[in-house]
Amino acid sequence: MISWMQKHNRYLVWTIWIATIAFIGAGFVGWGSYQFGANSGKIAKVGDITIDQSRFDMAYRNLYNQYNQQLQGKLDDKKAKEMGIDKQAFNIVRTQTQILNLAKQYGIIVSDAEVAKALESFEGFKNNGKFDKTIYEQYLQSQNIKAKVFEDMIKDELIINKLIALLYTNATPFEDKAASMPLGLSDQIAYSILTAKDISISIDDNQLQQYWSKNKQNYMHPKKYSIEILWTPTENIIVSQEELEEFYKANAHNFIAPDGKQLPLAAVVPIVTQELRLQKAEKTAQRAYIDFKKAKLPANEKVIVSANDSKIPSSIINEIDKMKNGDILKPKVIGDKYATIKLVSTTNPQPMTFEEAKTNIVKDYTQEATKNALQTLAKNTLNNFDTANAQAVKWISLKNNDNALSLNNEENLQFLQELFTSHKEKGIINLSDKVVVYKIIAQRVIPSDNKEAQMINQSVSELKRKLLEVNLLKQLDKDFSTDVYVKGLDLE
Repeated sequence: MISWMQKHNRYLVWTIWIATIAFIGAGFVGWGSYQFGANSGKIAKVGDITIDQSRFDMAYRNLYNQYNQQLQGKLDDKKAKEMGIDKQAFNIVRTQTQILNLAKQYGIIVSDAEVAKALESFEGFKNNGKFDKTIYEQYLQSQNIKAKVFEDMIKDELIINKLIALLYTNATPFEDKAASMPLGLSDQIAYSILTAKDISISIDDNQLQQYWSKNKQNYMHPKKYSIEILWTPTENIIVSQEELEEFYKANAHNFIAPDGKQLPLAAVVPIVTQELRLQKAEKTAQRAYIDFKKAKLPANEKVIVSANDSKIPSSIINEIDKMKNGDILKPKVIGDKYATIKLVSTTNPQPMTFEEAKTNIVKDYTQEATKNALQTLAKNTLNNFDTANAQAVKWISLKNNDNALSLNNEENLQFLQELFTSHKEKGIINLSDKVVVYKIIAQRVIPSDNKEAQMINQSVSELKRKLLEVNLLKQLDKDFSTDVYVKGLDLE
């Protein structure tokens, strides 16, 4: 969720209003803080409209709260800075300001009466179901925001909502019909499914030798590295119950079940213990690295590993590959201990002999020969194909597509996709390890029922909305440039 929000934060403008509703609806929870200077300062200008510090602060606090909820209250200002929440908040405010520029061009306005009505509707400002001015003023004071600034934010929100309401349109009857037509299309087809059982492949060494000669580059011994390893074990490090509990408390957000819930300490004691031991051994491993580098400590192990060796994580192999002979890699965690690795020498990939590669050659050659033989059989079958010599005749459609031809789910979806996007009356559809030869005999369109029609309308309307958002944002970037007055707020 968090990675998605970081990547798509500009599109959150449609679902998150950073100044009012989401902020107030949160129930006045605690926020992080972020300051660039005085609240009255201007941090940027977008088109003809400047962005105030107070607007950015509100946007930042709202995003901070959302991330903090995702991290179960573990977010702090340092982590927020690392995650780039400041830049995300600025991009949201910038996008909203671009929309306000567009609304200004269209002459969209909001009256004071509309602002007052919206303000009175906020549940956070109500007491016994009625707007309470005292609660409102206390809120403004707690956030150090003037009433006019806050109410201007509400006005901007209402302006944006009016503009978006004008731009959004639901699916038209013609669009619904165009979208429902493929779903209602049904074909009666005659078909035959061809597999490896329908062909015979003979293999001899001459064929394999010829295949190997053409594909030698595919049969190589992997790159190898001669390395020396200084291990720093952790199994003898003593961990007290108090240390275990403190470590778990500080890192509880790392112990999450597949359903998103935090795992209790009792369920992850071995994992927490090992992570704590690794943490406590880190300084020892660093000192050992220094002594190893100065030749004060000898290696525990000398070994040759290949590029695809399962004993060493691929991420560490990648680092070793970038080293020069004699270089020493700083301590890395491998399993339950630290490894300080010195590269002694590197052996580049070497060609395999025919005998060394024969097992793989037989497998690859058989796969290619089978594929070619199936294609030849499919073409011959298609040239003389008719209902009389087909394996079966069946009505199929996108609506009722479960095991259309007794294929597995992936093959079934691929077959339907290619069949219903093809303009050919008959043809060949290649699947993973089989081929379908087909001929369309008849076609019909099955009308959508009310439930299907409603779903289609919702899907088409949603698609139109997303296309509008994407293209509108692109156009806004072209029409309304941004001048940033504060360093560090990078644009996308």
